[in-house]
Order: sequence, then structure tokens, then C-alpha cells
Amino acid sequence: MLTYEPGTTVGHRLDARAKLGFQIAFAVAAFAHTTMSGMAVLSVLALAVLATARVSPLRALWSIRVPLVLLAFAPLLAAATLGPPWLDIGDGLVTALASYRVVLILLVSTAYVVTTAPRESRAAIQWAVPGRPGVVLGIGVSLIFRFLPVLQSDLRRIRDAIAARGGENASLRRRAELIGILGVSRTFRRANRLALAMQARCFSWNPTLPPLSATRLDVPVVALSSMLLLSPLL
Repeated sequence: MLTYEPGTTVGHRLDARAKLGFQIAFAVAAFAHTTMSGMAVLSVLALAVLATARVSPLRALWSIRVPLVLLAFAPLLAAATLGPPWLDIGDGLVTALASYRVVLILLVSTAYVVTTAPRESRAAIQWAVPGRPGVVLGIGVSLIFRFLPVLQSDLRRIRDAIAARGGENASLRRRAELIGILGVSRTFRRANRLALAMQARCFSWNPTLPPLSATRLDVPVVALSSMLLLSPLL
């Protein structure tokens, strides 16, 4: 899973609010334009977004490999029928296009995660959603960005430890049980340590967040976001 990486790319220099708005606009356009031509345009746009963050498409796809596998199975399940002809190609294609839309949105989100610090994301969310709801939402997103990579690393270590002890010879069910039990146990321990660390550091609901400032570089992004948002009405 990709995490924030400090840098000086175009994506890093954009305002977090502009990037957040673009993500929302891209998702709206992806679900509004379901034709092949619409998907082709959005695919080019998603690749351009990855280029601004200097994230290769293969690296981005590898970082989302788990949801990618689930999305790949969805068309097969949708196409399968309980009787003759056993396979409905039309239903499978519709689901495949829906899955592809989700992949494009995940790729754009990957570029956002790599180029935006969690504190900037929290500041952008609190700017967009004023009041206590924005504070709670901002803290939640900030913690997810920090917590998920740690949990994923823990699961990888558990898997490697099982393999080092000859666990690869065990059945798939037994390995899944071990990873699940140990993973949940370690997640709770991580959560307890996180809560203790937040108390020790005098966690504040209203900390001083980094200032957000838009520049000329954000103008094309905001214009493109507006076009994407309005595109379903055209």
C-alpha cells in the first residue's frame, strides 16, 4: 500500500483542497459516463494524474492488488447463471465496466495519497466541513492514512513468520485462521498503543494545522474539476 512520500512533483505542489475536489469530481464523472468512450477519456485522465505524482501505473496497480482481485471476480460472478446458457455475457460486461470505473477512482486516489500529507488532508477536510463534524471527519481520515499501512505491514510480517515456520504446508483454511486471529489480536494491541500515545501527547481536537494556500497551479485543476462535475448535465 502506498503512503505519503515527500517530494516536489506537480502533485505535491497542488493545494490539498483542489486535489480533494478533483477526486470527488472524477468519481462523479466516472459513475455518470458509463460508455466505452467515456471510460477511455477518464483512463487517459487517470494516467495523467499519476504522471503528475510520478507514480507508475504498474506501481499504483500493485498497491491496490487486493481490491483489484475482488473487482476482477465480480464480472465472472455477474455473468454466471444457474441454468442454461450458464453465462450471460451482457451482465458480465456491465459489471466489468462498473469494476473498471472503481479501478480508475482508486488510481486517482493513489496519486492523492502519495502527494498529500495526512495533516494537509485533515486541514482540507476541516476547511470543507466546518464545525465539530469536520474535526471528527478530519481526524478519522488522518488516522486511517497513518494506521492502515502499519496494519498491512503487520499482516505481512505474520504471513512471513508463518511461512518461516513451515506454515506453507498447512491447509489454506488453517493459514487463514492463523493470519486472521493474529491479525485481529495485533490490531487491538496497536489500537491500544495508539490511544495511549495520543493521551501521552496531549491529543488536541483543535491543533494548529498547516496553512493551506492556493496558487496559479491550482486554477486548471479547479477548472477541470468543475467541468467533470458539470459533465453529467451536458
